[in-house]
Amino acid sequence: MSDSRTFPFPQTVAEAVDLQIRLREQVREEPLDVNRVRLVAGTDVSFERFGSEAWAGIVVMFLDNLQVVEEVVVHTTVRFPYVPGLLSFRESPPLLEAWAQLRTKPDAVLCDAHGKAHPRRFGMACHFGLLVDTPTIGCAKSLLCGKVATMSPTGDWLPVCDGEEVIGAALYTQPHARPVYVSVGHRVDLPSATGIVRRCVHKHRIPEPLRLAHELVNRARRASA
Repeated sequence: MSDSRTFPFPQTVAEAVDLQIRLREQVREEPLDVNRVRLVAGTDVSFERFGSEAWAGIVVMFLDNLQVVEEVVVHTTVRFPYVPGLLSFRESPPLLEAWAQLRTKPDAVLCDAHGKAHPRRFGMACHFGLLVDTPTIGCAKSLLCGKVATMSPTGDWLPVCDGEEVIGAALYTQPHARPVYVSVGHRVDLPSATGIVRRCVHKHRIPEPLRLAHELVNRARRASA
């Protein structure tokens, strides 16, 4: 898939699950030279509490100094209900609307979601990465599946495993804080993904592109109230 193709809306949960299983074969897990990444983006979506409205935002930053280059937020309507494990069908269409408005396309994208660390190995970061054909990383605040290995930390991270399979990394971004959970989305591997997330961390547990995208969409939602 490339750029902003028409988003396929499954009619049932079963159809959505089947689409995830078929699309995961298109995900590419490959090294990305972190030193060649100049621009990184963070994405987030804020939803109306009891309705179908959504505010989707993307913040693009320079990776070397974390200065904002561009930010876009759109107010739209969601068509897919909240179903655990099917987040991409709810969040990707609003984010595609925001992506289409970006003048500056990033070299890598962080999603406030999982990628490979998903029961079907196809979380929202995988789906969005395929849709925009850009290196994409899942960086979530909690686990959806798998367990953090109980061993001494390997530097600042521990592997997240589902059985014998390593599906992500619990990355400790700040002393004495809970980790964030990093996983492959599309066109990156796990070392590349964790390397980019590390460089996006400043004074907070959450990487700056995601933190600022979260603030952006919540400001927009509050302003529409």
